[in-house]
Amino acid sequence: MAQIDKPSLHFNTKLYTGNGSSTQAITGVGFQPDWTWIKNRTDSHWHNLTDAVRGVAKTLRSNRTAAQASNSGSGYVSAFGTDGFTVSAGSSDAEEVNTNNDNYASWNWKANGAGSANTSGSINSTVSVNTTAGFSIVKYTATGSNATVGHGLSVAPSTIIIKDYEDSGGSSWIVYHKSLGATKYLILNDSAIQATGSTMFQDTAPTNQLFSIGTSANVNNVGNDTIAYCFSEKKGFSKFGSYEGNANANGPFIYTGFRPAFVLIKGAISGDGNAAQNWELYDNKRPGSNSANAHQRPNTNGTDSTSVRLDILSNGFRPKINSDGLNDNASTYVYWAFAENPIVGSNNIPAVAR
Repeated sequence: MAQIDKPSLHFNTKLYTGNGSSTQAITGVGFQPDWTWIKNRTDSHWHNLTDAVRGVAKTLRSNRTAAQASNSGSGYVSAFGTDGFTVSAGSSDAEEVNTNNDNYASWNWKANGAGSANTSGSINSTVSVNTTAGFSIVKYTATGSNATVGHGLSVAPSTIIIKDYEDSGGSSWIVYHKSLGATKYLILNDSAIQATGSTMFQDTAPTNQLFSIGTSANVNNVGNDTIAYCFSEKKGFSKFGSYEGNANANGPFIYTGFRPAFVLIKGAISGDGNAAQNWELYDNKRPGSNSANAHQRPNTNGTDSTSVRLDILSNGFRPKINSDGLNDNASTYVYWAFAENPIVGSNNIPAVAR
């Protein structure tokens, strides 16, 4: 497996400050993003997620079950550019993307534009894929019957995040993670620990061409367009795994093989019976007691929290608190990590910051 020597060409966190104008071009991402996730860090507003397959000006929120909003009244991404994106005010304000003097974080991934047809599955899909980084954005129209969908990665996805974006009644974000297997699932917009259900993924792990969906309306509501974000693990760029908490202020060390630029963690199995475990999102750009400590919760609309909770290290990360969300005794946590810098480059010499 070829190693990615410059991860920032495929994922990058970009911080910016709102200017209160009707539009603002955000540059410095380093590439043209195809999935941009924005959060107001200063005020309690919804997460704002846009991708190139659904198209600009079409917003989903990780903390809500609602259908996508077109030209959201609270602001939206109006264009993707070669080095970033443009945010625009909505009909009421720009609080989600560009309030004057508010601080924002954006997390950006590169796929391959608006995508192309994929006929590998029993349901045809539109797929925007970056096979180098192991990331694809998949759009399909649900049939309501057990089905398979092509993902375009040529490697089995380690994790998949699925959202029915047309359901006005509200569909949850359903998450597959390899560490839990296809009989289990998590909900991105909810704090609940893992649940069991064959109607999500048919109890069938993804293959190098396909992922399976069951009859649940969350992933297969007949006639509705649905989006899936699929990731396969790539050396030097991404790692998806699990760890067990030890209830110690010096928590377990989780080896990733690179210095993480982004870490998403979710309590999946509770050691003390607590059924609520918020999602926690960290990156290498937001300030805190060290560079890793400011965090967001994708299932809530809250502001940044800067309590000391996690250390990002040169080759992994370590929880620094006894907490249900990160490090409760005998609880199982799953994680998503993307690299700032690999330990060594593909020529086996120490990697350097670029």
